[in-house]
Amino acid sequence: MEILGIVILSLVVSGSATVIAGLIGVPAGAFIAIKEFRFKRLIIGFVNTWLAFPAVVIGLLVYIFLSRGGPMGILGFLYTPYAMIIAQSILAVPIITALTLSALKNIAKDTKDIAYSLGANRQQMIFTILHEGRFAFLTAIITGFSRVIGETGMTFMVGGNIKGATRVLTTSIALETMKGNFEIGIALGVALIFVALIINFILQMLQGK
Repeated sequence: MEILGIVILSLVVSGSATVIAGLIGVPAGAFIAIKEFRFKRLIIGFVNTWLAFPAVVIGLLVYIFLSRGGPMGILGFLYTPYAMIIAQSILAVPIITALTLSALKNIAKDTKDIAYSLGANRQQMIFTILHEGRFAFLTAIITGFSRVIGETGMTFMVGGNIKGATRVLTTSIALETMKGNFEIGIALGVALIFVALIINFILQMLQGK
């Protein structure tokens, strides 16, 4: 039962983080790809830089903000699933944004000319680009989820790996390995791989449809 609870919490935390990151990253990536504006190159450079940001540094910053003396310490989120969701969301946003941006840039080049040649207005052109990019959006979300569900250090830092409260698959594997319980660590590792494969398979099936 304990392992089941750990698996469920892993899915809730990483799933919630991916949804939040998707709600931010997909529209942001689509806007940057379709809209022409000043400092566009600068914004793309910022996204790419954020993409390379070490997860442990994100964990440190979230820890500082949520700690008792931090700007958001009053919320009491540190060492709760909320802190883990916040940190994982921050990690996933640039991944989803960058993949959405990259895919739509290529789609937009071809779709713009075709849409305008068929007499479409700007709104119809944008809708066509977004419709053509729907599979790219799901690919970005799959990638984001795969990244965050396997994150250990950052999740441990802000969650604390508290039994029955913030212990997820990755932190459980790290703990059992440090204790020398390699059999349990391997079993949890297999569970993590299985869960990730199942979720990705479901998302891939949705993408196929």
